[in-house]
Amino acid sequence: MQINEDYDYCRQIIKSHSKSFYYGFSQLPEDEAKAVYAIYAFCRTADDIVDGNESEAEKREALQLLLQQIDSFEHGEQIDHPMWRALADVRNKFPLDLAMFRKQVTGQMMDLDFRQPATIEDLYHYSSHVAGSVGELLYPILAGQDTQAGRKAADNLGIAMQITNILRDIGEDHREKQRIYIPKSMMQTYQYTEQNLINQEINEAFIVMWEALAQDAEDRYNRFYPHLIDYNRESRQPLLVAALIYAEILNEVRRNNYNCLTRRNKVSLISKKKISTIALQILKEEHT
Repeated sequence: MQINEDYDYCRQIIKSHSKSFYYGFSQLPEDEAKAVYAIYAFCRTADDIVDGNESEAEKREALQLLLQQIDSFEHGEQIDHPMWRALADVRNKFPLDLAMFRKQVTGQMMDLDFRQPATIEDLYHYSSHVAGSVGELLYPILAGQDTQAGRKAADNLGIAMQITNILRDIGEDHREKQRIYIPKSMMQTYQYTEQNLINQEINEAFIVMWEALAQDAEDRYNRFYPHLIDYNRESRQPLLVAALIYAEILNEVRRNNYNCLTRRNKVSLISKKKISTIALQILKEEHT
């Protein structure tokens, strides 16, 4: 069937670009897993537009087209593309907040008009757009309900994951994209300069600054875990696995002596399997 091919198109995108997400969410029931794949495909499409090799004008045009497609989709128009056909099927089964799709695109536009965040609040604002929006999209699908508290917790988890991405990719973001996501105020506070970053210096100032942001992310993960009870029972383990794997990225950077400037830190498949077992045990203990 065409719809199965459309979902497989989306599944390949998440499998190729985020093994951590795929490992966790592929364990969901079929309909929920397919919904995650389709939503991820949309977010990846927006992200790839900004990170592509096209001119800035072409990128802006592509993002505007994506916003127009959201409008068309909202009005029930059929868009002849695997991702949109999959999303149309998702909308027949689950609630889809299209405001969060627009929020995601707005976040990508922030990267197109990139400015280093001046404050930690600016970083939260950006992270909420590019990652918190995903959490808010998935919450009603995986929870079977839609509450303000649940959305806030999902947004908070997204911010934690985005901060984790930033801490993992400091060197790559600066080297390949000329972007610094560490807020200017933090770099000034800890006396770590862009020249230090250019020199790939992992000194005490860098480590203390990195740990300050890592602690922020870890606090957010810890505040999210009690909200797992808000989600459908079959969604809790995959969601906990995804969160724990992301949190483990921070430990991988620590084990590699904070070298996130010249190497890519990732969680091994063996570690992911251990985390999956731990998550299952945690949930079992909570229900006994």
